Order: sequence, then structure tokens, then C-alpha cells
Amino acid sequence: MDMQILVTVIAGLLLVVSVVGTVYPVLPGSLLAIVTLLGWAWILGSPAAWTCAGIGMGLALAGWSASAVLTGRTLRRQRIPRGTILVAVAAGIAGMFLIPVVGLFVGFGLGLLLAEYARRRDLKSALRASAATLKSTGLGILVEFGCAALAGSVWTIGVIWHFASR
Repeated sequence: MDMQILVTVIAGLLLVVSVVGTVYPVLPGSLLAIVTLLGWAWILGSPAAWTCAGIGMGLALAGWSASAVLTGRTLRRQRIPRGTILVAVAAGIAGMFLIPVVGLFVGFGLGLLLAEYARRRDLKSALRASAATLKSTGLGILVEFGCAALAGSVWTIGVIWHFASR
């Protein structure tokens, strides 16, 4: 088997993992997409590979940054400390083992609400802050997912372009 084909197949599989990782954060997401695209372009070395990898890396980086900015802004606005997020992440990890598939999300949301209630001692304000945080986190995940999926699509164009012009 041709080395370039093998590298391209491996890169495609890693990009699938990276796109899934933007939604299911136990897997690496945008960072894996960036590293994969860079490695793929480096090994193939064609103008097609470098062009599409550069565009794809830019998209993945934009999605990753947008996700962090959207979530971070809401956390600051709602005055949610890191400790609350750590409790929510721990509850999400526990939920992942207790409830298959959706446990991570259920555990995170429940952990966030309980930690905020313990901190604020007001259910209404804890619900409001938790809902705003979950909404911005969901929007951030959606943006990052979309950008990672676009990066994968640009990579596909690069694969076709590279192998058609070889």
C-alpha cells in the first residue's frame, strides 16, 4: 500500500475522532484536528495538502477559540468560580459511568446546578446561572463542532485535489 494513502486513511480516522471529541469532551477535539492536519500536510508535502491543511487548521483554531470565548464570557458574567466547574466536571465523569452515552452531559448539568445551589443558597439564582452556563457551553460546543466538521470537509477536498494531481 502506498504510504500517502495509509497516512491519509489514518488522518481521516483521526479527524473523525476529533469531530466527535468536540461534542464528547473525553476525546480530544480541535487540538487533534490541528495536529492531524499539520502532520498530514507535512508527510504529503503537496501544495494541495498544505493549502487545505492550512485552511482546516484555521477553521479548527477558530472553533476552539470561539468555544472558549463564549463559555468563558458567560462564566465571568454569571460569576461562576472554577471550583463549581470542577465539581460539574467530576459529576459529569461520574455520570458517564452511571448512565451510558448521555451520563456525561446529565452529570455535568446536575453537578453544576448542585454546586451553584450550595454556593448561592438560592435555587432560583442557581438555576438561572446554571442554565446560562449550559446554554453558552452548548453554543460553544456547537460552534467548535461546526468548525471541526468544516475542517474535515476542507481536508476531503485536499485529499481529492492531492490524489488527482499526483
